[in-house]
Amino acid sequence: MITFLKILFSVSFVWMCYTVITTSIESSLFREWNFLGSIPWMRATLWDFYTNVLVIFVWICYKEKTIFSKVIWLIFLITLGSIASCIYMLVQLFRLSPAEGLKELFGKQHG
Repeated sequence: MITFLKILFSVSFVWMCYTVITTSIESSLFREWNFLGSIPWMRATLWDFYTNVLVIFVWICYKEKTIFSKVIWLIFLITLGSIASCIYMLVQLFRLSPAEGLKELFGKQHG
């Protein structure tokens, strides 16, 4: 299962990087901001995104011990979104020893 998750989050990370880069080349978020903000579904999507950031951040607060790492991950989540989520999961997965599994992935705290 851990190997599958490493592959899943690696592919998701690469896909999101590709999507963000190609979209940024095609269209500037800053030029489109007023138009996008006028679309109700865009506002709902942003609220949905930041709610997910909150949920993931609460888990990160449990996993990480130092305030510095908590703040850094919050900044990454807000600015990079799912790219940061994938990076965090990959860091957690690669921190596991070969004998550890899902229980340690989701519950083990780091200093």
